Amino acid sequence: MTMGSQRLTSLRQLKTFHTVARLGSVTLTADELHISQSAVSIQIAELERHFNTQLVLRTGRGVRLTDAGDMLDRYAERMLTLWAEANDDMAIFLGEYSGTLKVGAVTTAEFWLPRLLVTFANENPKAKVVLRVEKRDEIVRMLATEEIDVAVMGQPPSELNVIATAFAKNPVGFVAAPKHPLMSHPNLSMAVLAESRLLVREPGSGTRATVERMFKEEGLKLRIGSELSGNEALKQMCAAGFGPAYLSLHTCVLEFRAGLLALLPLRNNPFEREWFLTRLVSKKIPAVTLAFERFLCSKGQQELAKQLPKAWRHEALGRH
Repeated sequence: MTMGSQRLTSLRQLKTFHTVARLGSVTLTADELHISQSAVSIQIAELERHFNTQLVLRTGRGVRLTDAGDMLDRYAERMLTLWAEANDDMAIFLGEYSGTLKVGAVTTAEFWLPRLLVTFANENPKAKVVLRVEKRDEIVRMLATEEIDVAVMGQPPSELNVIATAFAKNPVGFVAAPKHPLMSHPNLSMAVLAESRLLVREPGSGTRATVERMFKEEGLKLRIGSELSGNEALKQMCAAGFGPAYLSLHTCVLEFRAGLLALLPLRNNPFEREWFLTRLVSKKIPAVTLAFERFLCSKGQQELAKQLPKAWRHEALGRH
C-alpha cells in the first residue's frame, strides 16, 4: 500500500482520532479536547490522506469507523497507552509528577483528607487533583468502574480484587453529649448501648456497616434511634443529647474541643481502626497516583495526628 504522504503521523492526531472513535462525535471530541470542530476534522482528514483511505463515515447521528478505522484505532489505543506509560516512567525517574490524581473518599475522610491533598499538591505543583466524596457503596462502585484511580476508606471492599495499603490509624468510638445519662453509667457495656437510642448513618456507609457488625458479634440487636445521611447531622443530634453515636474521632475534633461531645466510658473505647488507600489490582496506576500512595505511607500518620487533640495522639493513634 502506498501512503498518500510521507509526513509522520503525530500522537496528537492519533489522540484526536481515538477520541472520535470512543465518543462517536466530532462535537463531543472538540469539547473534550478543548479544540475547534474544524481542528478535529482537519486532523482526521490528514490521517486519511496519510493512509490513503477513509477512516470514518459521517452519519446522521455522528460518525462511525470504517473497517480501516477500526484497525487503526486498535493501534492508536496501544500507542497512546505506551506513550502515557513512558511519561509516567520518566516522571518517576526524574522525580517530577504531573497529570491528574483521581481519588475517591468516603464521607468520613472529608474532614481531614483535603488538607493532605493540599500538602501533596504543594509538593507536586504540576499535579492536578480531582476528589470525589461519596458514601462507601458509591466509592466502591466508582473504583470498580475506574472512574477513580484510588479510594480512601476505612474498610477495603471484599467484593473487588484490590491492593489495600494501610497508611494511618483511624480511632473510632461511641460518643455522646457530656450530660447524656450514659456518661455517668457505672457499668456501661455494649448490652446497655443496645438498649439506647443509637444514632447511625444510612445503609451503605462504612460506619453503619461496622457498627452493625460489632453488635452482631456481641449477639446483640442494634436499636436504631435515628438514621441520618450525613456526619454533620449525626453530630448535631448527638450533641443535642438525642442519643449516642459511633463516629470516627477525625470527624468530631471541633466538637470535642468545644465540649459538645465526649467519649462514652465504655471498655476499649475508642477502638483502633485503620485508614486504607485502595486500588484495583488490574488497573495501571499513573505515576502521580503512585507518588500520592508513597506520600500517604510516609506522611499520612503524622499529618493526621496533627489534626487531633494532643491527648488523643498517643492513646488513640499510636505509631506505624
